[in-house]
Amino acid sequence: MDELISLAKTAWLTVRDVLPIAAILFGFQVFVLRRPIPNLRRVLLGFVFVLIGLALFLEGLEAALFPLGRLMAMQLTHPDFIGGAAASLAWQDYYWVYIFGAAIGFATTVAEPALLAVAMKANQVSGGTVGVWGLRVAVALGVAIGIALGAFRIVTGTPLHWYIIVGYIFVVIQTAFAPRQILALAYDTGGVTTSTVTVPLVAALGLGLASTIPGRSPVLDGFGLIAFASLFPMMTVMGYAQLSEWRARRAARRRLAEQAVADADAEIRRLDID
Repeated sequence: MDELISLAKTAWLTVRDVLPIAAILFGFQVFVLRRPIPNLRRVLLGFVFVLIGLALFLEGLEAALFPLGRLMAMQLTHPDFIGGAAASLAWQDYYWVYIFGAAIGFATTVAEPALLAVAMKANQVSGGTVGVWGLRVAVALGVAIGIALGAFRIVTGTPLHWYIIVGYIFVVIQTAFAPRQILALAYDTGGVTTSTVTVPLVAALGLGLASTIPGRSPVLDGFGLIAFASLFPMMTVMGYAQLSEWRARRAARRRLAEQAVADADAEIRRLDID
């Protein structure tokens, strides 16, 4: 019974959050553009599916994944698991925390519906140049690196702003060398990662770590992982584009070299015949 009540509350909150979006879309179509809504029945059915799917999805996260994420953070930082007294532990002793942070960051990003939607649109607009799976993996790797580094920051208690400043300096430098056609998409992927799945799990992990590691404050140290999750995907997506461009240039040079060798052989055979 409690589960049904909780699901009903989640469904109501979902309806409340989605209705303004629907009102803006329908309002602009009818009152600004003054055009009828095409396939109205299909559009309304789609909104119903969105509401049901979001409600079930959020309720499932709240019931299973969020508590499990907090529990894992507490267990991974417990001295009994690490094998030492809490006061004598060094940052190297928390290596399982970094591995778990990277793994959960990668998995949640690959499962992120917003990222899938952006990747599919980018694939369509680019005519297949931007691969759906390649973009998702590149973004997920960036989030994995960011969460692992953010967990390291919580463990060591170092200031957040230095990581962010250095990271954005690196992004600015990388921007000068990355292919121009990928820059806007790379910047957008930083915002895509802070969505439905990733944010709650990452926030739960950060607060769990800050609550269990001695000397850390949940308020001062528990937040900030989402900043890492937004920063590093920009680097990895630009790096993915740079790597793809380099491989394409290398393949083109190889084809030119092979063609030059073939032309030279043909010329030698022609001279021999003469």
